[in-house]
Amino acid sequence: MSEITPDLVRHLGVLARIQLSDAEVERLTGQLDSIVSNIAKVSEVATADVVATSHPVALENVFRPDVPGAVLTVAQALQNAPDADDDRFRVTAILGEEQ
Repeated sequence: MSEITPDLVRHLGVLARIQLSDAEVERLTGQLDSIVSNIAKVSEVATADVVATSHPVALENVFRPDVPGAVLTVAQALQNAPDADDDRFRVTAILGEEQ
């Protein structure tokens, strides 16, 4: 017995505000039913003693040590700025107060 029916697919299309042709409804009915069946198969074999994983192989991030390096001086940081004021970048307002 199929859980996914053409009426259900049409209803999902209405909820998603997607207009589906009859051919699309027929195709999606089969595809969604296959997806639901496969999920049911996985659910049958998934047991509480099997740890959930997102990858088949354990992953580990490899980070380098966080060591501070050379930094720019204020003058170096502002040397190519189109406009600067009081050791800061000066930019035009974007919120509409100043134009």
